[in-house]
Amino acid sequence: MAITIRNGEERDFTRVMTLVRELAEFEKSGDMVKNSAEQMRDEAAYFRLLVAEEGSDIIGYAVYYIAYYTWIGKSLYLDDLYVRPEYRGRKVGSMLLRGVLKRARDAGCKRVRWQVLDWNERAIGFYRKRGAVISGEWLNCDLDEKGLDKLLA
Repeated sequence: MAITIRNGEERDFTRVMTLVRELAEFEKSGDMVKNSAEQMRDEAAYFRLLVAEEGSDIIGYAVYYIAYYTWIGKSLYLDDLYVRPEYRGRKVGSMLLRGVLKRARDAGCKRVRWQVLDWNERAIGFYRKRGAVISGEWLNCDLDEKGLDKLLA
């Protein structure tokens, strides 16, 4: 059966959240997922979604949004790119990445940025093979809601 890439819609959020949880488990962070399909609906203005389908099954997804970086300007940030394990090796990740990159170019973005875990050698190889420069210089800085509340108190 053919694999298709299409823009995700609200009706996909529940199935995509299943894949989000799969990705979090793979990344050894299953307990970190706080999002839900309902929250995605409420916050849909802040992100874009591509889904990969085989028949009526969503087998992968990419979530991205437009960001602004002072050094570069308008950019696209790829938050998640995930393909179910049984579909890897069938170019689904490449199809999703290409769809995101095309949208970045069409939007006039100067850069596409994303993260990859330092232990995920397969993903690192996938991205390097496609010309990505992977830097170990920058570290993530995060504040969750509790951290925000504490800092602003």
